[in-house]
Amino acid sequence: MVRFVTFADKLSAGFGKTFGWLIILMTLGMSYEVFVRYIINRPTSWALDISFIMYGTLFMMGGAYTLSRGGHVRGDFIYRLWPARVQASIDLVLYLIFFFPGITALVVTGWTYASRSWGYAEVSVNSPAGIPIFQFKSVIVVAGILLFIQGIAQVLRCILCLREGHWRVAEEDVVETDQLLIQQHAKDG
Repeated sequence: MVRFVTFADKLSAGFGKTFGWLIILMTLGMSYEVFVRYIINRPTSWALDISFIMYGTLFMMGGAYTLSRGGHVRGDFIYRLWPARVQASIDLVLYLIFFFPGITALVVTGWTYASRSWGYAEVSVNSPAGIPIFQFKSVIVVAGILLFIQGIAQVLRCILCLREGHWRVAEEDVVETDQLLIQQHAKDG
């Protein structure tokens, strides 16, 4: 079980970090659009579509990574007060009743949606540029599969927590700036 959890966490982190670089491309693309629109007075016909595509891809492909790191929203004001085994029991039930059916629906419906889009080589209707978007509809399916794999890892985490009485957390790979500043202040102080 631990090996699968580690595998899923690394897989999710790899995809999340890789697609996280889209934020740089989005920033460059939007900066270019602002420059040509307001300085040269020659706006592009593709910038809006490209920003939607990149942001949507970034958001979808980061979902499993966020799940692996416990970053999704939950009612922590009550949940955090419960013992770890109670948390794990509730999480396990919620994963089985809500998460897996929802993610399965996302993958199945996403497959239908993407295959239709590929079938007629769909282009964006948001701009006159006719940016092809059919290939980006496949992101829905890939993101769903990654979430499903990470969901299995989360269920295994719940089972391990029920057995051991404590949560196995994912390897820390990112530290928030405020935490870094606190650590630095503690070292200097």
